[in-house]
Amino acid sequence: MQALIVTAREQGALLRRVALRTAIGALGSRGGGQRRSGEVLRQMHQVGNRSLLFVCVTLGFIGMVLVFQTCLQVNRITGDLSQVGAEFVKILVHEFGPSLTAMMLATRVGAGIAAEIGSMMVTEQVDALRMSGVEPIEYLLVPRFIASMVMTAALTVIGVCVAVVMGTLTARYSFHVNPHVFLDLGRVRLGDLATGGMKVLAYGAAIPIVSGWAGFTAHGGSEGVGAATTRAVIASSFAVIALDFVLSGVGLFVFQGGK
Repeated sequence: MQALIVTAREQGALLRRVALRTAIGALGSRGGGQRRSGEVLRQMHQVGNRSLLFVCVTLGFIGMVLVFQTCLQVNRITGDLSQVGAEFVKILVHEFGPSLTAMMLATRVGAGIAAEIGSMMVTEQVDALRMSGVEPIEYLLVPRFIASMVMTAALTVIGVCVAVVMGTLTARYSFHVNPHVFLDLGRVRLGDLATGGMKVLAYGAAIPIVSGWAGFTAHGGSEGVGAATTRAVIASSFAVIALDFVLSGVGLFVFQGGK
């Protein structure tokens, strides 16, 4: 039991160090010259372009299912579908859009970051960087952190647009709801946009930090890399869920007055 507590404290200290050094490096306070030329753009391509189809297909199908099931149930009760679109867009903006996009990125991007850094750990490439006077966290993780922050926001916007389009088509051809009635943005308030924006930034920061931490804990060869990758996916997904709960509460009481 004592050993478990000590290990947990060590892992917590490593996670705090990874988060702190990543934040400092991203702000450009130090280590800017260590970043490889074009690495941020390459990571933006890895995070964004290669996740685009994955996110669009997922959000598109979820939008279709949500609208279909909502319209189906409302039809059985009142038959008034005029408010379905407004509420659908509202919940996409402050909840489903950012959170579902982040969950998709936690599985794909998080696993990739942990596998890359974990492989470098077990092959002693990270030790070689330290011997060369390079800070591994800033050199390896900061470009991925910046790319994740930017592309999580971009993918969320694109994913929400795809979900809205697919939901509109579902309502139109399955329940004969006029698109002009369905696409009612009047229920979306500034607080919804602020809450969604907070979540996007928090998720974009949490995924590379948690995944990088998992990669830096890898040891023992290929088996250790696999364990680190699994740990990254689980921990990143849990971080997204926990942040969603906390930020939803903050958004409710700060931006929407508890209503």
